[in-house]
Amino acid sequence: MSAQMIETMLSRRRIVAALGAATVTPIGARAQSNPHGKHKGAETVQRPQLAISAACAPSGDLWIVGLDEARRLFVRTSRDDGRHWSAARVLDTGPDRIAADGENRPKIAFGPRGWVVISYTQPLPRAYAGEIRMLRSANGGRTFSKPFTVHQDRQLITHRFESIAFDGTGALHTLWIDKRDAEAARRAETKPGYAGAAVYRNVSLNGGATFGPDTRLADHSCECCRIALAPDDDGGIVAFWRHVFDVNVRDHAFARIAPRGASASAPVRATFDDWVLDACPHQGPALAPSSQGGFHAVWFGERDGEGAVRYERLTRDGEVIGEARTLPDPFAEHATIATAGDALAILWRSFDGTATRLGAMVSTDAGKTFDMREVATTSDDSDNPLLVCKGSKLFAVWRTLKEIRVERLVP
Repeated sequence: MSAQMIETMLSRRRIVAALGAATVTPIGARAQSNPHGKHKGAETVQRPQLAISAACAPSGDLWIVGLDEARRLFVRTSRDDGRHWSAARVLDTGPDRIAADGENRPKIAFGPRGWVVISYTQPLPRAYAGEIRMLRSANGGRTFSKPFTVHQDRQLITHRFESIAFDGTGALHTLWIDKRDAEAARRAETKPGYAGAAVYRNVSLNGGATFGPDTRLADHSCECCRIALAPDDDGGIVAFWRHVFDVNVRDHAFARIAPRGASASAPVRATFDDWVLDACPHQGPALAPSSQGGFHAVWFGERDGEGAVRYERLTRDGEVIGEARTLPDPFAEHATIATAGDALAILWRSFDGTATRLGAMVSTDAGKTFDMREVATTSDDSDNPLLVCKGSKLFAVWRTLKEIRVERLVP
């Protein structure tokens, strides 16, 4: 994919192509997914690395993981839903560099038996190359191992944008964007070229102590969008990601992964915007289980020349239920979604040229009706918004340059 300035047909956004990879980021999404500082002679301004992840521990404590001002990996915890935070605890990652920007951020997941895992992408010297690294704990996060590489493939290529989740059996799933097949096609001069990247996965049955083989879930994924994971009703997980269909149609695919990773379904197409784009929009989808069966999904895409965040219902096999609904905020981006029983929250960020705002749609009847809310606003740099479920409660978590805000949305 050649480097060029790409102007899309979005009526309200300008999308700027990144040097060398033609990846794109909408205006208002200030964090860039380029941790390298310099690339091919071009100076890149180092923005604050604000990207965090958040999760609720079995104890009920809220945990966040991210980078501090010195770009060291840290965790902080709160016992009172974000009103007060512990001091940052810096974890030992040795000489690793860590990506914590935009869609490429550290992750944290809690499993059974005191297992806690933290993952991140370590950028490598070649542009857009990386390794998925992980720290594990077997004592509820009191101590963590030194970092290790999760995947077996060690080529100097893309292994990035990982997502992690424990399934209902306690198996740990890691999925990531991988370019080994694109690299093989390039070397073999296969015609036509290999579109996009691939989604790979592996499974650990002992909380990250060891991993099974790297397994390809799908060819031709988008290159720089997060992979959404959600629990399946059979104890496994489901995956939802931006995919390259036909000739650069950037819609979304869905696949089910059996408990303990024993097998995976063939990917199916789950969105139908028909957005033709020879680039990556740096906006991955989000997915949450529905109390009525199936899943709730949100994503950003362009349809008939209009870019927007959309929401729809999916069956347990990824088939669309009804018509997609466009969010009422015309500047919405980087949306996420979470459920707690019949409660459902959709959270997004929007930039109006002056301030960045968090908007939310909240439902207490499994998505039949919604209330609109403005959750927070800032004029500082900020991360993409997060949602965390704690029992019957749903919380919005947002890191800005000056603070970590936690707002309860449900009840």
